[in-house]
Amino acid sequence: MLDQGRIDALRAEPVAAQGHLIDGAVVAASDGQVMDTTSPIDGQGLTTLARGTTEDMDRAVAAARAAFADGRWSRQPPAARKAVLLKWAELIEAEALALAVLGVRENGTEIGMAFKAEAGSAAGTIRYYAEAIDKRYGEIAPTADNVLGLVHHEPVGVVGAIVPWNFPLMIGAWKLAPALAAGNSVVLKPAETASLTLLRVAGLALEAGLPPGVLNVVTGEGPVVGEAMGLSMGVDVLAFTGSGGTGRRLLGYAARSNLKRCYLELGGKSPNVVFADAPDLGLAAKVSAAGIFRNSGQVCVAASRLLVEDSIHDAFVEALCKAADGFTVGDPLSLDTQIGAVHSERQLAQNLRFVQQAEEEGAQRLCGGARILTETGGTYMAPTVIAGVKPEANLAQNEVFGPVLAVTSFKSEEEAVALANGTDYGLSSGVWTGDLSRAHRMIRAIRAGVVHVNTYGGSDLTVPLGGVGQSGNGSDKSLHAMAKYENLKTAWIQL
Repeated sequence: MLDQGRIDALRAEPVAAQGHLIDGAVVAASDGQVMDTTSPIDGQGLTTLARGTTEDMDRAVAAARAAFADGRWSRQPPAARKAVLLKWAELIEAEALALAVLGVRENGTEIGMAFKAEAGSAAGTIRYYAEAIDKRYGEIAPTADNVLGLVHHEPVGVVGAIVPWNFPLMIGAWKLAPALAAGNSVVLKPAETASLTLLRVAGLALEAGLPPGVLNVVTGEGPVVGEAMGLSMGVDVLAFTGSGGTGRRLLGYAARSNLKRCYLELGGKSPNVVFADAPDLGLAAKVSAAGIFRNSGQVCVAASRLLVEDSIHDAFVEALCKAADGFTVGDPLSLDTQIGAVHSERQLAQNLRFVQQAEEEGAQRLCGGARILTETGGTYMAPTVIAGVKPEANLAQNEVFGPVLAVTSFKSEEEAVALANGTDYGLSSGVWTGDLSRAHRMIRAIRAGVVHVNTYGGSDLTVPLGGVGQSGNGSDKSLHAMAKYENLKTAWIQL
């Protein structure tokens, strides 16, 4: 049970200046430069981070390579690696509330969501992959009697991970846990505006017994330290979650360097399709509103396009707007708040431009669409519903990453499929119908990595999360994620 008094006490704690974590030591940037961090809650400064340099990234990669080469982690018995990761998960859980509050101060997520989806999720993810370490086997090939064919799973070496600001602990754990479980060393580059919790969690990994150099964290700007990671000849695999533009640059860096494997989760423009025969349209409206507006829409799988059957369009949109208006937007560290802050002034300005352009193109703003709570000094926006959005409109085609919902109607199942697949993205989707056959047809027809049926969100670690098209490649979550951080080696033995 979350306690407001404890949350307020943690909010008041000062945050010390932060350095990189390289080879087990906290160090300043090579040139001594720092970056200021600002809270979206009130626009006030929090602390400073080391402004990383190319030299800093090179040092971190070299530390990770040395740690991998001498086997201090990669050649530990599976049971020993498992014990360390389980201890790490315990330490994270022990500090879960403090980590959640620290993260909210930096990125603005409402505390109820942050407590569950950040520290709680990270601990669960690390525990999941820890338990998998000693339960995965190699293979014996079906060969002739005079040959023994073995397939070994081996760590790739050094993994570079770049994670975004919206859920740094959750998404960071999706990459760190399987990479470390497989025996790799890792260099992590957090988002410039959301580094604090990942730095603390990396420190807890050392306390849990992870050897120095196995996990390194370099803070700084993407065009500097992110580029240095992408171009590094010492990084074997790059795992990234973020924008398509950055993903393209990382692919270019891989081509210019050592052809490192790049796994990219690049967001989406996810369709949420509501048919008139949905079993509970009231529930569908409430869940659909939460699917786009929680965390101020700053979720890669957010249900940002509502496709609703023409015969129920007006009534359903009215119910959805009522649900949107019922959310309490405000201080994300208040337990009464259901929607927190937009992450930054830059993100808020982008959200408002999308709304303005949609109205200029003839769409109708039904609710929201404006900055609110300006007296706080923070960055807040009312949940926004825009109807009559044409399929080719900017709001229907491009990711806002804010609390802005585009609504388009359809008349037939075939039209719904065409609209759902009518963007370059393919990350997540939803279908609401009481017809089991239609549900299976839609699952097959929609081009996306995830299709929710009569719900939106909530999938756990047992299933993968990955995209198609310009939503990226590879998968986070589930045992399938391990494949990104392993090489297969064949032993062909003549008997």
